[in-house]
Amino acid sequence: METKQYSLNNPFKETKAPETQTGIYDDALKLGKELIEKPFLGGGEDRIRVQHSKSRMTVWERIKVLTDEEPNITYQNWGPNLDGASIVTGILNIKGRDVAVYGHDFTLRAGSMDATNGSKLARLIQMAGTHGIPLIGMNDSAGAYVPAGVGGLDGYSEAFTALRKISGVVPSVMLMFGFNAGGGAYLPRQGSFMIQCDGTFFGLTGPGVVKSVLGEDVSAEDLGGPKVHGQSGVVDLVTNDELGSLRTAIRLLSYLPDNNHSFAPFYPTSDPVDRFIYEEDILFRKTFNSPTGMNTPFDITLYLQQICDHGEFFELQPQRARNIVTAFGRIGGHVVGFLANNSAVSSGQIDIGASRKGTRFVRFCNLYNIPMVFVEDTTGFLPGRDQEQNGIVLEGRKLLDSIIDLRTPRLTLIIRNAFGGAYATFNSYFTGASMVFALPTARIAVMGPAGKEYVYKDEITTIQKEFLANVKKGMSDKEAASIRDSKLFEIGQRYERELMNPKEALSLGSVSSIILPGYTRNVLSKNLSFLMSKYKPAEMSGPQREFE
Repeated sequence: METKQYSLNNPFKETKAPETQTGIYDDALKLGKELIEKPFLGGGEDRIRVQHSKSRMTVWERIKVLTDEEPNITYQNWGPNLDGASIVTGILNIKGRDVAVYGHDFTLRAGSMDATNGSKLARLIQMAGTHGIPLIGMNDSAGAYVPAGVGGLDGYSEAFTALRKISGVVPSVMLMFGFNAGGGAYLPRQGSFMIQCDGTFFGLTGPGVVKSVLGEDVSAEDLGGPKVHGQSGVVDLVTNDELGSLRTAIRLLSYLPDNNHSFAPFYPTSDPVDRFIYEEDILFRKTFNSPTGMNTPFDITLYLQQICDHGEFFELQPQRARNIVTAFGRIGGHVVGFLANNSAVSSGQIDIGASRKGTRFVRFCNLYNIPMVFVEDTTGFLPGRDQEQNGIVLEGRKLLDSIIDLRTPRLTLIIRNAFGGAYATFNSYFTGASMVFALPTARIAVMGPAGKEYVYKDEITTIQKEFLANVKKGMSDKEAASIRDSKLFEIGQRYERELMNPKEALSLGSVSSIILPGYTRNVLSKNLSFLMSKYKPAEMSGPQREFE
């Protein structure tokens, strides 16, 4: 009997066709292969060499950093004047998640925009919104393509509109490479987050235009470099190079949900949530037992390390308004947003910059169903003429509004100072907090140490009268002042014992419970897990308020 022969070779695999007479079909195949390969060639070897000489990657090299998998490229249009060719759009699989990605190909017409580019980009953005997937933009464009006339402006207008429509629907991360101006600066700032690396520029106009119009000599770095935009809050993160930006985008994406009706990725943790954290106890012991006592500043990021899974968190806008810290982290596997006062800078006082930074972050967490943890240690809003003239009342109110509007589970932990309007603003039970906890070091009061002047006004007046009487009797100024200061010191100590502590807030229910240092992560994790089990992610609804 004849033995059957089996093979592992794929019978459908393309093999070299037998030599036959070529015709229309073969010409069509040849054309198809050329069109498929053309986008990958960009502007040719010479233009790629120029891009590399500037320490910049090509758009295809940037895509390879984002994913090892083959990209699904969409809209390979390639007109006679390179219409639409200078931007690449597609869907990538990044760590198991579908992500819409676009990137300017600077080797072709300097990545400039025409009407076809705009339509192509708008379709990708709309697709991201329709299917509920995040968007990453790799911006490396000289702006509108001048020979295209108004078509270049129309292209930007169409892309602007599409990106605005998905704002609050799917998150977007914008990366700034090369030299971007005009629409190339406006478009990416519509995104959720911006990342800019060293040696890049973006702005409404370049240094040349500034000099010709205003007569000012300014470098690209000083006009629109990462140091400028990082401090103003125009960009959220600054990196050393393109590779750092791309990897930072991947890490940031791990904290973001796909859309406004889903949760951010949950990662089970091997870091026990019920362990006692000795480092937390040591941190506070060294801080508050120091010579400056309860007035000792400390960097709040050291504390966030104790709370988060494996001590890892992702800070946003670290170059700006360091008196408040905004960051993503995980507690028991759940992504949370941290808004934390940082007493290491300006005593953690809330000024205009801190208000703006905090407002934007809270609103993002609200849109995308991210629970929040407020870590409070502030002496209040920053007073002064400069702050008042520049609108601290308005900006502070925006921060309060964003917290009142917050619909996600939200916990507050008061670790030290919580005074006056700052306490009332910073996610108290009465602005909608889910749970409010305090450490025994918390000082919750209408006013800080200066409050003793009001509480013990009569006693202080009596002490001052005694001082004058002692001097009048012939006592030396030094001895009389010593007696006076000793009594005033005792009043200050009494004020702190009686009013600058968590006892009254606990008795009134303004604080749910006291947490001893070392147990914070355990308590927060248990309550967060409970609240998240009852919370269902959904799009925002209800009335839209007048102010942002």
